[in-house]
Amino acid sequence: MDMEKSSHCLLSRQSYEEDRTDGESSEDEFPGDAVASDMSEYKSSLLGIEDTKSRILSFADKAPAPKGDTINNLQVLYSSSTTSRKNKSSTKLVSRHIPSAPARILDAPDLMDDYYLNLLSWSDTNVLAVALSQTVYLWNAATGQIDELCNVENEGPDAHISSVSWIQEGGGHLAVGTSWGKTLLWDVHSQKQLRKMDGHSDRVGALSWNRHILSSGGRDNLVVNHDVRIAEHKVATLSSHTQEVCGLAWSPDGMTLASGANDNKLCLWDAAASSSSRPRFELTEHQAAVKALAWSPHERNLLATGGGTADRCIKFWNTQTGSLLNSIDTGSQVCALQWNPHEKEILSSHGFARNQLCLWKYPTMAKVKELDGHTARVLHMAVSPDGGSVVSAAADETLRFWDVFAPPSKSHAGKRSASDIAGGAASKKLSRTMHIR
Repeated sequence: MDMEKSSHCLLSRQSYEEDRTDGESSEDEFPGDAVASDMSEYKSSLLGIEDTKSRILSFADKAPAPKGDTINNLQVLYSSSTTSRKNKSSTKLVSRHIPSAPARILDAPDLMDDYYLNLLSWSDTNVLAVALSQTVYLWNAATGQIDELCNVENEGPDAHISSVSWIQEGGGHLAVGTSWGKTLLWDVHSQKQLRKMDGHSDRVGALSWNRHILSSGGRDNLVVNHDVRIAEHKVATLSSHTQEVCGLAWSPDGMTLASGANDNKLCLWDAAASSSSRPRFELTEHQAAVKALAWSPHERNLLATGGGTADRCIKFWNTQTGSLLNSIDTGSQVCALQWNPHEKEILSSHGFARNQLCLWKYPTMAKVKELDGHTARVLHMAVSPDGGSVVSAAADETLRFWDVFAPPSKSHAGKRSASDIAGGAASKKLSRTMHIR
């Protein structure tokens, strides 16, 4: 095929007619018509098209319709997630404001980093007891005054305080567990030691009061009940655990003692248990040491327990039947638990990796708030006598005070004495960070 000829003939009839001289017949043959066969041959040879009217790109049929309503489906996909986030963020689990920062920070040098000890207790007279290595200090939350109660350095360089617990009513007596197996009873007003009670062959890491009965748990795997009123104070020695007892808690009605240990076991004991008694229940669902124990102030026979690093769970029990009600994996070691006295909420403190406190709504266990600030695991917690504040003690050697729980109702607030109110005003004048010693 003559390519030059075919290219030359690619002229429109319009351009040809415009170039035509006047007088020529309109019926004259258009030159391009003479090479129509050449054009057809050109397209067929160059483009592979037999039909001269065919298009290079064309749809033989209409494009297939998408399955379903694609646009609406995408709107549903993205708008639903946005809506759920809005609903989630806008739905308030609590109506009160919970500050994210602590109200006060105290330095606590030499606070021992030991998961199995219990070194913090807050009395109903608003005095905080904290054990720092060999010494017990008392911090008056109303005045800010700090007193040294006792020191055990004369017992040897390795001797230390392993637990402290205030008597339930009156706040005049403090029980002190030691690393050499003795349990001490101190009168804080006269600052005198009243008793030194035996019963353990190793350190006493857990203490709990039930009126005049003081229960102690030791690394010798035993729980000992002491009647502090009588000379022969040992009224029962309870043996069911096979490793160190690190958690003890009497129920509010005084009918049941809960004990947790490093054998991953939770035991529930009747108040009338003797040395020959077996636990009412031995519960083995935890997969690590059971230290954190907290009885609900809202529901009878409801106990919350927390497991160590290999477990990470908060479990709730019906102690009347021994049944497990719920279990929540918190993602980290559970060191301590405290119920909110005013609302159905529970606060947990944790170890690695975030060393935070978490507030949960019960029974849904929706997370209400996370409180960050500690830089090491938060080993201990205690609640103020008015139930509004919580103090946390961590291995970073600090005490942090959090206004996390709901304040008392007006009726409760009206019952506070004038001295309490004056003391509260005085405490606000204290510096934000203080040293315990």
